[in-house]
Amino acid sequence: MPARKKTQPEASPLQWILERGGEAVGQVLRELAAQPGFGEGVASLAKGAAKTKGRVDKNVEQLLHALNLPSRSDYDALLRKMEHLQGSLVNLNIKLDRVLAAQQAKAPQAKPASED
Repeated sequence: MPARKKTQPEASPLQWILERGGEAVGQVLRELAAQPGFGEGVASLAKGAAKTKGRVDKNVEQLLHALNLPSRSDYDALLRKMEHLQGSLVNLNIKLDRVLAAQQAKAPQAKPASED
């Protein structure tokens, strides 16, 4: 049997299915988008999903509090407090540096009484 030369690499069956599937999905989406009320339906679905996510987040936070575990809002509040403390420490450090610099500037001016 003579060996066949491949001039072009053959597409794998999976790639062929994905390509055809992508085309089919695109066609279906175009047809759906052309239907009246489709945009409102998608907007309503997104709004409902956002409400559901809000409820789930609230329930998870209540469960975490019941189990005496920190929630995301607890973590965020703690982070804000730490950032505030860090800013206060930076300000205190700046003031301390100014006081030390003022003391060092005064030290050479004051001459100790020389004893003979």
